[in-house]
Amino acid sequence: MNILLTGANGYIGQRLIPVLLEQGHHITCCVRDKDRFNQQHNYPVDVIEIDFLQPQAATFPRDIDVAYYLVHSMSSGGQFEEKEADSARTFVRLISATNCQQVIYLTGIVNQQELSRHLSSRLMVENILKEGPVPLTALRAGIIVGSGSASFEIIRDLVEKLPVMVTPRWLNTRCQPIGIRDVIFFLCGVLGKKDTYHANYDIAGPEVLTYKQLLLQYAAVRKLKRYILTLPVMTPRLSSYWLYFITSTSYKLAVNLVDSMKVDVTARPNQLAADLGIHLLTYEQAVELAFGKIEQNLVTSSWKDSFSSANTPQTWMDNIEVPSFGCLKDEQQITIEQDDTLVLNNIWRIGGNNGWYYANTLWRIRGFLDKLAGGVGLRRGRRDPIDIHAGDALDFWRVLVADKKQRRLLLFAEMKLPGEAWLEFQITEKDNQSILRQTATFRPRGLWGRLYWFTMLPFHYFIFGGMIRRLSNGILGKTKKM
Repeated sequence: MNILLTGANGYIGQRLIPVLLEQGHHITCCVRDKDRFNQQHNYPVDVIEIDFLQPQAATFPRDIDVAYYLVHSMSSGGQFEEKEADSARTFVRLISATNCQQVIYLTGIVNQQELSRHLSSRLMVENILKEGPVPLTALRAGIIVGSGSASFEIIRDLVEKLPVMVTPRWLNTRCQPIGIRDVIFFLCGVLGKKDTYHANYDIAGPEVLTYKQLLLQYAAVRKLKRYILTLPVMTPRLSSYWLYFITSTSYKLAVNLVDSMKVDVTARPNQLAADLGIHLLTYEQAVELAFGKIEQNLVTSSWKDSFSSANTPQTWMDNIEVPSFGCLKDEQQITIEQDDTLVLNNIWRIGGNNGWYYANTLWRIRGFLDKLAGGVGLRRGRRDPIDIHAGDALDFWRVLVADKKQRRLLLFAEMKLPGEAWLEFQITEKDNQSILRQTATFRPRGLWGRLYWFTMLPFHYFIFGGMIRRLSNGILGKTKKM
């Protein structure tokens, strides 16, 4: 089949592509940044660059059989409902001009009379898609459990870090989690299945659990003893701040999550899993499977790499050319005495649990201060401890260039700053010797930006000087055990 996949750079989209390719389908991926997609993946697919909020003269190929709609704006802040509605209407207009026979939409479970803003928006999008001329199959899911999923990573942050949790009362809300493996099975199973046209299905695992039980069962899988005390006095705002400071989520996403967590998310019974031959995983089995992927470094996608996790503008690739005019720089270079391959591998492992090779405590303090200022902090870490690609989140940086052939890594700061910052590592040759060049570039925004840079100069001298020496000596940063 010829399949159109929107949201191809997202968490679900990246999991779906290799499965669909393995089944022999031809895929056209819709992304907002073609360069990011092409640098991250080497899939044999066609790629269309389109922003559904600014579609201009975009068109879809006419010979589409099935389209997946996986566009989501939950953490974009502001009037995300309007953005989601506009995106859906644009999609309906474009898909109507093709030969598409089915649209498959992954949405949320919406069985309560009072819904959160997030779930109300999901239902609104479903209705917009349903009004289009192409038959809709809507799969409604609740908590998705898998390596790299937002729900799993937030639970992981809470349980791994807090032996005793004083929590909001919404931890007694019921939900019905589903493993990411089963979500992919459902998305592929309904493909071209005509008896699922013009229908919606709740997809969920076999257990109804409270969020408190999710935390405790996760702890049991990890063989951790955890104590949870729920307080009825924590307001939604306090709950959002609690999630924001303890976990790697952004504040805007935390607000929407807390809003949704006040609503029971349990599924209506149906026979779809039986019809498709899907044996549903329990919650504990899904957690164990997720950790199997993590331990093997096989995390295909992570919600933290999503641009919306840090409100990264879609013009992020404009920063790939590091400016020189009006900038302040810390430039260092050192002759590599070791095998330069070891040094390059060190550069590729920087950040996350591997640390920053020197003065990691100061890096953590800077991450904490960034959190206090409303930034992303260091808790995003990195998707893989060894491999990185353009577009990946790397602590409070975004990877712009990760080119091993050119031996160059370029990062762009997503921390709160009175300006813009780049950090570049490159290995070059001079007089038959390998040279490691490390350049921190800062383009200040007004007087405050310049004051910030000169205030930080003593720390830069200490941190950057130590970091380049450690990198050039082939000394690995310490990896924290999880």
